[in-house]
Amino acid sequence: MTPDLLAPLDLAFWNIESAQHPMHLGALGVFSAHSPAAGAHAAELLAVRAAGVPGLRMRIRDVWQPLAFPPSFGSAAREPASDFEPLDHVRLHAPTANFPAAAGRLMERPLQRGRPPWEAHVLPGEDGTSFAVFFKFHHALADGLRALMLAAALMDPLDLPEPRPRPAEPPRGLFPDVRKLPDLVRGTLSDLGRALDIGGSVARATLGARSSPALTSQPTGTRRVAGVALDLDDVHRVRKSVGGTVNDVLIAVVAGALRNWLDERGDGSEGVAPRALIPVSRRRPRTAHPQGNRLSGYLIRLPVDDPDPLGRLRSVRTAMDANKDAGPNRGAGAVALLADHVPPLGHRLGGPVVGQAARLLFDILVTSVPLPSLGLKLGGCPLTEVYPLAPLARGQALAVAVSTYRGRVHYGLVADAQAVPDLNRLARALSEEVETLIIACGA
Repeated sequence: MTPDLLAPLDLAFWNIESAQHPMHLGALGVFSAHSPAAGAHAAELLAVRAAGVPGLRMRIRDVWQPLAFPPSFGSAAREPASDFEPLDHVRLHAPTANFPAAAGRLMERPLQRGRPPWEAHVLPGEDGTSFAVFFKFHHALADGLRALMLAAALMDPLDLPEPRPRPAEPPRGLFPDVRKLPDLVRGTLSDLGRALDIGGSVARATLGARSSPALTSQPTGTRRVAGVALDLDDVHRVRKSVGGTVNDVLIAVVAGALRNWLDERGDGSEGVAPRALIPVSRRRPRTAHPQGNRLSGYLIRLPVDDPDPLGRLRSVRTAMDANKDAGPNRGAGAVALLADHVPPLGHRLGGPVVGQAARLLFDILVTSVPLPSLGLKLGGCPLTEVYPLAPLARGQALAVAVSTYRGRVHYGLVADAQAVPDLNRLARALSEEVETLIIACGA
C-alpha cells in the first residue's frame, strides 16, 4: 500500500518543531452555556464524535524506505492509528474564570507526536454561564482551513445545501525539474528584496526602517494568549470611507495598535516598520485532496512609525496592492514554494536550521482564518466567540491571527509570556485603533 506522504510544506512544519517552538495551530471558542453541566456534556460529545471523523484518527509516522517510489527516504506519512482513543485527545478541565490564561498554558505544550496530533480542551466557566473549547491541531496535520473543517465536524449538525462540485486540480508531475532550482532560488532572493520595497513614496518612507526589540525574543517556551472582539460594521465603515479591502483595514489596525503599545511601553515607534508576513492559501476549499498545506505569503512593512492613522492605512493598501499585482508565487511566498523542491531527507536534516531562519525573513506573522457565517453549536450551546491562534516562530515574540464570525472580528494574539507580559494592553490597543480610524475618516 502506497503511504500517504506528507506534502513538502507539511514535512517542513513537522521537522522545524522544537520543544520551545511547537508548530500547532490553536483556536479558542467560547460557548454560551444553558446549564453548569454544559461543559462536561460538551466534552462527552467531542469524544463520541471524534471517533467518527477519519481525519482525527490519522497519526504521522517516519518513513525510511530507500527504494520506495516516489522517493520517500526521510519523509513522513499519515496513517490511521489502530489504537486511536478519543479520550486521549479530549480533556475536561476544572472551572476557570480566565479562558485566555488557560489557553496560553495549553498553547505552550507540544502535541504528542506518537499519536494523532490534535487535542480539544474543554474549559468550564466558573460562573456556569459559559464554557470554552481550546483546539490544537499540528500544522503538519492541517492548515487553517483544514483545521476548521475538522473542528466543525465535531459541532452539532447543520442543515446545509449540497456543495456544487468543483473540478479537481490538474495532475502534477512526480518530480520537479531540478534544473530550474538555481534560477528559482535566485529569483526568490530577488523577489524578497523587491517585496520589502513596496514602491513609490511608501518605499522611500520605509528605507532604513527597523523592527522593534519588543518583537524579538530568546526562546523561553512560555506562551501568553489574549483576544479582542470588534464590530465588523465599524471595519466596513472605515473601508467604505477610504477604500481598499477589509483585510487592509484589519492589518492597518495591527500597525496602529503596535505603535500605541510601543509608545506606552517606552520603546518608541520612531523609525519602526516591522516586516509582516501575510500568509495566503493556494488551494480551494473543495479540492480533491484537502490535506496538505498549500501556502504562499505576502511580505509588507507595517507603517508603525507613521503618526497618521489614515496614512498607515494608505501604506498598507499600497503594499498589499503591490503584492497582489506580483501574485502569491513571488516575493515572500516563493520561500514556501521552495519546499516542493527539497527532498524529504533535506527537510529532516535542515529543519532545525530553517526554524531559526524565520526571524531573518519577517518580524511578525499576521494571518487570517476563514470561518463560516452560519452559527455553530455544541450540545445546543451557541458559539459566541472564536479566537484563532498561530504558532510562534523562533526568535519572535508575537503572532497575530484574525477571523470574522457572525458580525464580529476576533483577533487572537499569541506571545512569548516573558517577552510580552503586557499582551492584554496590546489587545486593548487594537480596539482603540478602530475608534481612531473611525474618527480620522469621519465615518
